[in-house]
Amino acid sequence: MTQSAPAGHDAHLATTGALNRRAAIASVSVALILALLKSYAVWRTGSIAMLGSLADTGLDLVASLVTLVAVRIAAQPADSQHRFGHGKAEGLAALFQVSLISVAALGIIVRSVQRFGGGNAPAAAEYGIGVSLFAILVTLALLSYQARVIRLTGSVAINADSLHYRSDLALNASVIAALLLESWLHLRGADALFGIVIGVWLALGAWRAATHAIDQLMDREWPLEKRARFLAAAAGHPGIKGLHDLRTRSSGARDFAQFHIWVDPAMTVAQAHDVMEALETRLHAAFPEVELLIHTDPEGQVDSDDPLAERDAHAVLADLKAAQESE
Repeated sequence: MTQSAPAGHDAHLATTGALNRRAAIASVSVALILALLKSYAVWRTGSIAMLGSLADTGLDLVASLVTLVAVRIAAQPADSQHRFGHGKAEGLAALFQVSLISVAALGIIVRSVQRFGGGNAPAAAEYGIGVSLFAILVTLALLSYQARVIRLTGSVAINADSLHYRSDLALNASVIAALLLESWLHLRGADALFGIVIGVWLALGAWRAATHAIDQLMDREWPLEKRARFLAAAAGHPGIKGLHDLRTRSSGARDFAQFHIWVDPAMTVAQAHDVMEALETRLHAAFPEVELLIHTDPEGQVDSDDPLAERDAHAVLADLKAAQESE
């Protein structure tokens, strides 16, 4: 059995950690600026939709601070007490963000329902509209930067943070629409109605972010397409007779894969070791950030009690794909 991480893994971890930290700092800065501006707009307009936007920005600020702490922890290399690294700190941070968003969404919906029939229309709508337009421009710039960082690092915490700001685009646009309809076109109840829509929007975003975070914390298998590419990269090696008992998971920006390979029973230990070394090199070329754990078996032998391990991984993957397509 051999376990390996790609060469330069610690250096890459430091690089991705630095990128994630800069993205988190940018997020905190944007949230702080927008929170101050929206607080003023709420004071001037009294708009429920703007209040919902302010609540969302306040949550963005808290969540971004949590993300900043989480990515610092996740970037730390493995140690004697955390042999698989600290990547799950990102999943925990994402769940914390989801909790905040869910509470805010409920509060906004309740406040919006109470506003119906109140008869109080927003005032000084131009302040709310101006702040919302500025927020859209700043958010677009931040999202562009976050998207680049996510492509380079795969950070689940930055991705969850980005979800907030992606929803902010529609949220700020809805604030503008609510103020125009209520204050300028005198359509009573528009502000409260948009407040409810914003609350529901936030709740749906929280659900999506929670699903991704829970998948990582529960060690969910890689997506079928990614596992299929992994198997295709491994299958081309002439020294192995088959691959079974493939298990995969992700932790923050790190991927892990463990599996058994069948080799010719007549091979010496040294020859089998050479096969594994060549296979690791091949897989690291296709999946540079994966950490591998490989066990060697004589062809046809299965050691695991897992029923999925009794057959070749390609056959198991085909069955899983067929089951998914039938759902």
